[in-house]
Amino acid sequence: MAIPDRVPPDDPRYRAVVDKRFNKRFSATPDYVRLARSTDDVAAAVGDAVREGRRVVVTSGGHCLEGFVSDPEVKVIIDVSAMKRVAFDAEQDAVVVEAGATVGDTFRALAEGWGVVVPLGEYPGIGTGGHVAGGAFGFLCRQLGLAADYLHAVEVVTVKAAGDPEVVVATRAPSDPNRELWWGLTGAGGGNFGVVTRQWFRSPDAAGRDPATVLPRAPRSMTTFRAEWSWAELDRAAFARLVRNHGAWSEKTAAAESPYASLWTLLALHRAQLGKIVVRGVSTAGDGAVRQIDDFLAALGEGTVAAGNREQAQMSWLQFALDPFPDMFAMPPGGVSTKVKDALLRRRLTDRQIDVAHDYLTSTDHDVMGGMLGMASYGGAINSVVPDATASAQRDAILDLACNAGWLDPRDEAKNLVWVRAFYRDLFADSGGVPVPGDRYAGAFINHPDADLADPALNTSGAPWHTVYFRDGYPRLQRIKARWDPRDVFRHALSIRAPAADE
Repeated sequence: MAIPDRVPPDDPRYRAVVDKRFNKRFSATPDYVRLARSTDDVAAAVGDAVREGRRVVVTSGGHCLEGFVSDPEVKVIIDVSAMKRVAFDAEQDAVVVEAGATVGDTFRALAEGWGVVVPLGEYPGIGTGGHVAGGAFGFLCRQLGLAADYLHAVEVVTVKAAGDPEVVVATRAPSDPNRELWWGLTGAGGGNFGVVTRQWFRSPDAAGRDPATVLPRAPRSMTTFRAEWSWAELDRAAFARLVRNHGAWSEKTAAAESPYASLWTLLALHRAQLGKIVVRGVSTAGDGAVRQIDDFLAALGEGTVAAGNREQAQMSWLQFALDPFPDMFAMPPGGVSTKVKDALLRRRLTDRQIDVAHDYLTSTDHDVMGGMLGMASYGGAINSVVPDATASAQRDAILDLACNAGWLDPRDEAKNLVWVRAFYRDLFADSGGVPVPGDRYAGAFINHPDADLADPALNTSGAPWHTVYFRDGYPRLQRIKARWDPRDVFRHALSIRAPAADE
């Protein structure tokens, strides 16, 4: 086996790895990092860490929202970001993507090579290895579904009971003895069963062997828009009507056959301190895009203040995908610390919840400039897949909601955490402070992990964290864990736990 570089703390490359994290709230101090350039490199690094008794994790794009990689107990970080190859694999009749390729790398290679697309996430810097393992949704999800719905096969470095690394390829073929491992990596999240090194993508209903036809065609054009409301123009009643209108629109257009399935939107209810509420979105409807956007904004403004400062542009798919909504993804030097608390909604917010949102967004008792409530459109093609076809069980949601707090000064952490945790708790007070799957809620999305859900002081619902994320699929995931990671090498605060001996 090739031996990857072992990089100690006094090597500049060490800092380049441990500082490569989206959420600056956490920091890593491993004994060393490994720079992997191939599957063999990963296997060698995993084997060394296990023999040395060192806790090991993997990083690629560095976009985990929790401290799963930057955990004080982690002693080895394997960086796979150099593994970026994207190609057509004639043996699998699928496009193979190495785990270090980012969403942007993959979009570019697919579009320029064959004019096709996988509906990956929104930010081009995200690494695909962990992203797809958690389901992965983005701007095209309502039209095409989750990226995990196109996962044809996956290569994983696992660890056998004796401690030896093993390279396993698992496919969705019903006859594949490793199929359960493939299933677990379509929604359980990263860091559970092994290190993902390669993924193959192909539409489940694809025919033939032409790389230009085994995946959906990339959109011909993208029409973006942005509009806003001034908080100064919105009293409580006008705010409530706006949010109620948005929820009604989301319920009405959530079906896969909706003519608005090609429209994705994000309503960002910023703290009143910021002065404005922003809505943005993107349509793939071509000549019909402007009509979609007109209808959407008219529906939001019905009976309340109309959105102003509308901006609109049309561009190619790749131009948009490589630099989407620059104002939304812009980061200050040094990055930010953040806390994101996610929920998937089956129905619009109630009037009580809208009142809670208004209180938390306008209260002068809290000085949290970076606080917001975001609601991204969901449903569409995502909900056309049966819940147990993949480990992404939430196939009945209409909105992905997130209570967010972001801050620059570490001294502001405590007040931001107090605000965002209380906001989320009060939004879901009717179900113990968390979105327990049921009539109104579909649970939460594991790619937006929130370790608070495993804290009984913050989750008083009686529903364990894994029910919120995986619903009825958790026992199946536990069996996969026991089979493929019997030593529990790959673990974090929300990782799958193998069943106890008496279960």
